[in-house]
Amino acid sequence: MTTAEQSPALAPLRQARERFLTGRPLPDGVPDDVVAAWRRARFFGVRPDLDGPVRESAQPADSPLLEAARPALARIVPALDAGRTALVLTDERLRVLWSTGSAPGDDTCADLSEREVGHNSAALALRTRRRAEVHGPEHFLDVWQDVSAVSVPLFSPETGQVLGTLTVARALWAGCRPHPGAALAEAAAAAVEAELRARARTAERALLDAYERAARGRERAVVALDGRNRLISEAAAGLASPQVLEALERGARARGRDTGESYDVPLPEDAGESYGAPESYDVPLPEDAGCTAEIAPVRHEGRVLGLVAVLAPRPVEPEPSAPGPGGALVGGSVAWRHAVARATELFRTAGPVLVTGERGTGKTALALELLDGTDPLVVDAAESPELGLKDGEWEVPSAGDRGRAHARPLLLRHAERLSQPDVAALNSLLEERPDARLIATHTPGTPPGPCLQRLLDTLAARSVTLPALRERPEDIRELLPALTPGPAPGSPPLTWTLDALRALEQHPWPGNVTELAHLVRALAGRRRVFGPVRRGELPDPVREGPAGRTLSPMELAERSAILEALRRHGGNKARTATALGIGRATLYRKLREYQGRDAPVGPRP
Repeated sequence: MTTAEQSPALAPLRQARERFLTGRPLPDGVPDDVVAAWRRARFFGVRPDLDGPVRESAQPADSPLLEAARPALARIVPALDAGRTALVLTDERLRVLWSTGSAPGDDTCADLSEREVGHNSAALALRTRRRAEVHGPEHFLDVWQDVSAVSVPLFSPETGQVLGTLTVARALWAGCRPHPGAALAEAAAAAVEAELRARARTAERALLDAYERAARGRERAVVALDGRNRLISEAAAGLASPQVLEALERGARARGRDTGESYDVPLPEDAGESYGAPESYDVPLPEDAGCTAEIAPVRHEGRVLGLVAVLAPRPVEPEPSAPGPGGALVGGSVAWRHAVARATELFRTAGPVLVTGERGTGKTALALELLDGTDPLVVDAAESPELGLKDGEWEVPSAGDRGRAHARPLLLRHAERLSQPDVAALNSLLEERPDARLIATHTPGTPPGPCLQRLLDTLAARSVTLPALRERPEDIRELLPALTPGPAPGSPPLTWTLDALRALEQHPWPGNVTELAHLVRALAGRRRVFGPVRRGELPDPVREGPAGRTLSPMELAERSAILEALRRHGGNKARTATALGIGRATLYRKLREYQGRDAPVGPRP
């Protein structure tokens, strides 16, 4: 018999958990937050019967929190009842950085996030930003049914952000709260935060030394930042705009979280030792910045704490001309030009981009055109719905990683075909890194599930919808040369009669540009005659056009009304459209649709 079974106070909760796991209705009185946590664990696919270590999470190679916590925790460990109590330190992602002592199930995993192990005190403390306790059957895992745990969040003394958690776990405590280890957890957290404050003061001194060395001896435009403090020389104040300083701040905060990876960019010759290791890296500045920046990291005790930037006026260069449209950008219609301009604008700013539209509208081609020169990583959910996003198999860089060797932007095709775990992982990634360098394509179809709908809602503000080819028939004449393969040596290029072009423009093209491309390649490959392509060479559905379908009674009535209005106004289409209460563009479209049907379209004599 377990301790949970021996505790009358926890027996109803234990029974409720068993009913939840077996899919039976829950009794009244179960706390809503506990039920919600169980449901999240089930959604994430956590197995309650976990009987071995879960997947090892990637621990940071250089953890400032662990470095600061070691001295404080070393002073506490001797007072710990190591045979009955465990003390665990995690980072802000609930990866276990350090642990000591012993408690039931304390060696089960190296990741305490709800996605891996379900409800626990560390995840609860991180979410609520205050001390949290979880006892016995409140846990989702079987192995923790005889465990009581209390966790305290650790806060940055400068920013107030949660840096991690400290947890004290011991055998099940069924008495009144607080947990017997609450005082120990609070004291340990206070000691760690005191060490963080002391180190912050030392780090500020290191940043000041780096700034003074970089600016010494001459009037240099120097900026030193660490995400909290900013030192600016007089020359830099007149050269750097607020947007440039904000970009450098973002770079300083991002590099403060890196793993110490170096970049092969030369430092100034007189950099001095307080720059740290002989390395430098780039931080993307705004396109309209009037200066360039030579940037070097400032290191302290083996970690990057900020950066020093030496600014210089940007050389005046002639404004580059806009590149001509590539094959994926062909088209002069208003709808197409608006969509391309919107996609280009979104891609130039930090954050993911969603390109949506019917199949064959050119979503992937447009995305590749935008990513040209970046060597993107292309993954296709239609080929393999299980992409491994949940397991971290693919790395999605952020805007701050631009220029780094491994920072290949990700092109995710057919987002609608992603498996639910990968969609959930992508949702979490975009919450943590809203500036992720990602382009996703999506083809609307069946109603999306709640998880995919959440992803679409997240990307709605940074999405662009490509128009269908039937909505821009005027672009077909521009598309044909781009889609036609080069002629064989000695052969003339493929041309089209006016009648064939009209048939192509009237076809609805359910497969959009992809269908048109297949038709053009097929014609170019099988033609044995010279001269322009005639209407009779086109496939039957294209050659016959809209006349191949019988009009419905409603369409017949509409056509009769249009013809009568044209007769009354002597064939003047502008006055006809006004009389019918429709736009002229709509009238022209209706006339094209009814051309060649049972009766002629035009004014009667």
